[in-house]
Amino acid sequence: MKWFYNSLVTFLNVETGATRRPLSDLDEMADNLQPGDIVLVEGLSRVSNVIRWVTHSPWTHAALYIGTVNEIKNAHLVNTIADYFDGADNEPLLIESRLGQGTVAQPLRFYTGSHLRIARPKGLGKADADSVVSYAISRLGVPYDIRQILDLFRFLLPWFVLPRRWRSSLFKFRSGPSTHTVCSTMVAEAYAQVDFPILPLVREIADGTIRFYRRNPKLCTPSDFDYSPYFEIIKYPLMGDTSQGDYQLLPWRDASELDHEQRGIYINKNTETAL
Repeated sequence: MKWFYNSLVTFLNVETGATRRPLSDLDEMADNLQPGDIVLVEGLSRVSNVIRWVTHSPWTHAALYIGTVNEIKNAHLVNTIADYFDGADNEPLLIESRLGQGTVAQPLRFYTGSHLRIARPKGLGKADADSVVSYAISRLGVPYDIRQILDLFRFLLPWFVLPRRWRSSLFKFRSGPSTHTVCSTMVAEAYAQVDFPILPLVREIADGTIRFYRRNPKLCTPSDFDYSPYFEIIKYPLMGDTSQGDYQLLPWRDASELDHEQRGIYINKNTETAL
């Protein structure tokens, strides 16, 4: 069974193409990230394509920013990180659950060249941010939910011709054991520790009172952090070394340098129609 699992993980992790979307300025992002921020990733793998199709969103992965080891004051947490990350103490770090690896500590630079954005929890206090980070660190080493891997694989099959009992239960209540997790579930569970809402059920009763109902973290997807009104979306587009963040200094070039297909999409300055 292990060989099948390994083969399936390898298959789902294969990247199928390069993004055509604007890239992110990782240096600018690193300077402005705060512990507890969520980094949303537009993945390029087969498993990312499945998640994109299921959720109708480009955001296929969610990682929690914990800061640098130097910024963490709790010695126990520092020692836990050391068991899973052997890089520099000033390296900006993410905690994330990755297919085939489980929950790991990953440097932010791992996503160089990727399309990213930040989902920042509105009004999250320092103490609660520390609790969120602490929970994420405590999950290091926890395996990925194999049941959901199999469910993702089923989405690549013509499920409509399969018996109902074989059809996918992805993002349903029949997920794997509580000791296993996927990327967005781990992050949602971290926020549940401080009762921070993501996409709760909100109801107004007859007397005008508003009631909140917690959503099962296992049903959380990366796109939920994008849709949630409780998170601020922050973008750091790649502007170019010469622009210094000023759009008026962007290094525009003649679209005639592009290939035929690209010239049907991009135009020159003062040109109303594509070349």
